[in-house]
Amino acid sequence: MRSHSVTDGLLPDFLDDSVVAAWSASGAPLVDLLRRARVPGRLTGFRRGGRAAVLITEPRHVHQVLGVGGDRFVKRSHRARPLIGDGVMTVTGEAWKSQRRLLQAMFTGRGIQRWEHHIVAAADRVVGRWAESARRGEPRDIAEDAQFFTVDTIWRSLTGHPLDQETYVDLSAVQDIVAALPADVGGSAALPPEVETALAALDERTHRAIAEARGRRDSTAGDGTGDDTSTGTGTGTGTGTGPSVLDRLLDAAGTDPAYTDRLIRDELVTLLVAGYESSARTLAWAFVLLDRHPEVMERAAGDARAVEAVLAETLRLYPTGWLLPRHAPADETLDGLRIPAGTDLLVCPYLTHRDPEVWPDPEAFVPERFPARTPLPPGAYLPFGIGPRACLGTRFAMREMEALLGALLSRFTVETTGPAGEPVFGINLRPAGPLYARVRERT
Repeated sequence: MRSHSVTDGLLPDFLDDSVVAAWSASGAPLVDLLRRARVPGRLTGFRRGGRAAVLITEPRHVHQVLGVGGDRFVKRSHRARPLIGDGVMTVTGEAWKSQRRLLQAMFTGRGIQRWEHHIVAAADRVVGRWAESARRGEPRDIAEDAQFFTVDTIWRSLTGHPLDQETYVDLSAVQDIVAALPADVGGSAALPPEVETALAALDERTHRAIAEARGRRDSTAGDGTGDDTSTGTGTGTGTGTGPSVLDRLLDAAGTDPAYTDRLIRDELVTLLVAGYESSARTLAWAFVLLDRHPEVMERAAGDARAVEAVLAETLRLYPTGWLLPRHAPADETLDGLRIPAGTDLLVCPYLTHRDPEVWPDPEAFVPERFPARTPLPPGAYLPFGIGPRACLGTRFAMREMEALLGALLSRFTVETTGPAGEPVFGINLRPAGPLYARVRERT
């Protein structure tokens, strides 16, 4: 790696092209190249296919790119655009501001309370399944149960209705689509035929939900049964708990022509992906770690604060959004070095969370790190991103994970029956394969 002074205004250090070529020929995951490129305390990078990419792992650099530089270092082309279209996660500029403003009130502050009954009902459903398996002595696939729970929770919140098995089959295909997406913006965006088929089924399911919701609204118009008396706005779902996300999007369509059925579909799929993929993977990782540390599992049983700490530490070790690509559309300067227009910046929470300067013994699972006794450096912990593009569903995700993990640990002991799969560094970070375990009722 060539060396440059931080003060001479030159480019960051770049790996020799031969090193990048050898990595590419090996078929190793992108994270291996990032590990090779990383030099603590310095800005480094590499070139692929004629494009320059700068690796961002130091907390101060993360803060400069995602936090204070959030309007200068932008998303060039979201890796998940083939799946989520023009949803709030992919759009930029005024469209992003408008779409985020509509959704933000539903997932921040007191708005999060409207989903509590959905979260609890979905968690109770899984607890019931575990109780039956414990009685019969049958193993459970924890990864599958976590996925069903998070899909059920977000579907209830999106539509006001619990998840049925047929809908689950269509919606859970999102994991196959996500797995086929490139790990970063430099990868291929072509989807294999079987994934195109899954995407078509997902589209049909979401458009059917839109049509059904619109039909319910039309049938109740004028008779008073659709009014949401608890908030004074929107159209209720008949549950007495206020409007669903889909109701709010249809309300928006009545006043804003931008909210076509296609955009409503894109927002629903965006929230589906954000609301279940990350949470399901985090819950699976939590059980992998707890199985390796049964003493932590026992401490967390019935202790809400310990459950929160387990999830926080799980997100440190295995942030599902392990790579957050950004782009410099204009010439910039970062830490005294030039970032030419057209450069990609690869913010890597996975490596940032393993910085020994911030996290002593960074590879160890130590939930006692949380809550942090002293404030962490800005940019040191970002499982949901930071800055203006941070995940707006952070509180929803944490609440649903806390609800399920707390309910299961307080009632059951868990022992996996086989080794967990290796980490898969795709567009998200997940354990490979199923995660089978024996569950027993606590006595």
